[in-house]
Amino acid sequence: MEEVKLTHRPDNEKTKILNRLKRIEGQVRGIQKMVDEDRYCVDILVQISAIESALHNVGLGITEKHMKHCVTDAVKSGDGDASIDELMAVLKQFSKR
Repeated sequence: MEEVKLTHRPDNEKTKILNRLKRIEGQVRGIQKMVDEDRYCVDILVQISAIESALHNVGLGITEKHMKHCVTDAVKSGDGDASIDELMAVLKQFSKR
């Protein structure tokens, strides 16, 4: 079984991320309604693009936090190479769009 790593996030940061994800969830439900109502394809595609952008921005924010805290701590403790390799692997995956 793979080890589950945890990152402590201050409550205000967690709330900000969760609120943004809830807004994105609402946008997805809005698109579902648009499809159900046979709305114009271009209007739906514009909304999909907005959701992709919003998710990407959430990911960038989490990436920044990870680099400033988790990777920095790993470098200070002598485990920087592994942490950077892990980050690079996920950034390659994250950038496939």
